[in-house]
Amino acid sequence: MDRVLAGDTSAFAFIVGRWQAPIVNLAYRFCRDRSRAEDMAQEAFLRAFRALPKWRREAAFSTWLFALATNLFRSEIRRSPPDEALRREGIDLVDPVSMEDLAAGEQSVERVRRLVRALPSKYRDVLILFYFHDRDVLQTARSLQLPEGTVKARLSRARDLLRERLTGSAGSLQPGDSNAPRRA
Repeated sequence: MDRVLAGDTSAFAFIVGRWQAPIVNLAYRFCRDRSRAEDMAQEAFLRAFRALPKWRREAAFSTWLFALATNLFRSEIRRSPPDEALRREGIDLVDPVSMEDLAAGEQSVERVRRLVRALPSKYRDVLILFYFHDRDVLQTARSLQLPEGTVKARLSRARDLLRERLTGSAGSLQPGDSNAPRRA
């Protein structure tokens, strides 16, 4: 980082190489289209390069980069037509190791995907960063620019919502359902 900040722009290639896969994966979680995810990640790195002088060393570079990327990806998804955004917002909760695993768990995985997609974005976003990008509460809070307590509350509420829906006690919630709980 010091080399890049000192004017050695070629050193930024190392940063891109180090963080490209995690940022593309994060983008993919938002858009569900590999090509679009790569374009979104490229835009995130471009914005990061331009904004690098604004990076305060109070937070780890990765936290700053994920916050910048998450905000960019959220904005990009909001610009998408609603039906297209809903179609692409699924989450791969399981990476099947074999075809047998895929066949055995396909129905339950698809059900979980639908349930996660149905969560309000404030719950879905914390789940994605915390569970699928191995961020801790502090890193998730910084990435989403939220207080840690809010992240904890949203994680708890998101888990409760998923648990209720998986056991069928709360019925099925569809995206945009006006009966969606509004806590945390």
